[in-house]
Amino acid sequence: MNTQGTDFLIRESAETYHAKASEYLSSHQLGDFRRCPLLYHRKKIGLIQDEDRPAYQVGRAAHTLILEGRERFEAEYAIGGPINPRTGEPFGAATKAFAEWAALQGKPVLTSEQVALVEAMNAGAREHELAFVFLTQGVAERVCRAEYCGIPCQVRLDYFSPPSGGGIVDLKTCDDLTYFEADARRYGYAHQMAFYRAVLSVVRGGELFPVHLIAIEKKEPFRCGVWRFHDDSLAAAQRENEAAIARLRECQAKGEWPSGYEETRVFDSI
Repeated sequence: MNTQGTDFLIRESAETYHAKASEYLSSHQLGDFRRCPLLYHRKKIGLIQDEDRPAYQVGRAAHTLILEGRERFEAEYAIGGPINPRTGEPFGAATKAFAEWAALQGKPVLTSEQVALVEAMNAGAREHELAFVFLTQGVAERVCRAEYCGIPCQVRLDYFSPPSGGGIVDLKTCDDLTYFEADARRYGYAHQMAFYRAVLSVVRGGELFPVHLIAIEKKEPFRCGVWRFHDDSLAAAQRENEAAIARLRECQAKGEWPSGYEETRVFDSI
């Protein structure tokens, strides 16, 4: 693995990174602010917690296996469950025996079905020639912090792969690759990646890295695709991000957090 040119990135746990959320602006927080300053503020002061779902855990597990490898995956997750001595099969995830076993593991637990899903996603990603190259010539899960637009900011990169030409690489899981481009617009991936690129650019003296998304399906046939963001799209998203940061600073100065729906709106089409 070639790690040349990555010494400006920090390796730290996800827990350490998220613990600094009160000190640094992240792309997720900025996305909340763009949608609704009031939502951003209430999350920031702890009145609203981000929801965690079983599907999110599978996604995190897939990221660990695909990006960091099997050794890390097996260290981070408890796999399987206790075996029913009468049947020779694992106890179901809804049973008391499974719950008692899970409580003793001291780390997130994946059922056999979840593990099979994560393994299939990993295989799908590795079967894609370009995705495999981008995810094996660099470093995974690295952090960068810098002051950007007058605010301390932080980003956590899924993968940084300058030797391969991948640059900043972000792994996404999706239900259906056919609709991934629509999903990318819906979830603001351009703004997320523009934020990543801009924060790295501050640290790297203005250098702009290429940006790629790798998407893997969460169901058969576990198709994998690679997208590169056009520089013009990233530049437009960066301008919108910077305008949002300017509004954020105004809200902080005034102590005012609008919902965005204070004024009457007009339906002018049907």
